[in-house]
Amino acid sequence: MGLDAVVNEIREKGRREVGVIQAETRTDVEGILRDAQTRAAGIKASVQEEADRAATHIVNQEASAANLVVKRQVLNAQKLLLDQVYSASLAAIGDLPAEFQEKALTALLKKAVKEIKKGVVHANKRDIPVVEEILSQLKMFSGYTVGAPVDIPGGIIVESNDGELQIDYSYSTFLDEIWESGLKDASDILFT
Repeated sequence: MGLDAVVNEIREKGRREVGVIQAETRTDVEGILRDAQTRAAGIKASVQEEADRAATHIVNQEASAANLVVKRQVLNAQKLLLDQVYSASLAAIGDLPAEFQEKALTALLKKAVKEIKKGVVHANKRDIPVVEEILSQLKMFSGYTVGAPVDIPGGIIVESNDGELQIDYSYSTFLDEIWESGLKDASDILFT
């Protein structure tokens, strides 16, 4: 064998070894790339899952906040409506006919005289003449005098002569009592 044959054989052997090394390197590179792609896909899925969770959480928070704002607005509107109903009721009571006012004031005075025998009767400016007439007509009210007008929609406030006892029989007081006890029923009727 000549030198050329030995060199050719060494070259051929080197080429085969290079081919084997290249094939092994390709296999290793492909394995590394597959592992990297698998890890990248896992990371991507994990990040996507976390992003979905975060997005869902944010959407839920925003929806809850929006619901709270809407509920607050509805409650404010309901309160405004109830306040308007209350005011309208008070105005309607004050605007009842004169004969009703006279009967109501007489009944309230009869109730008050059971608790305060002598005192001062206060009423609104409109009802003062009616109260004066009632007090002058019935002997049972001889211990009463008419006091200064007060700012009430109707009814009376009776104060003992010594000022230690006061009875509030104003329409607004009665309406407040009814309003407090019947507010839930009124709300149910109006808003369901």
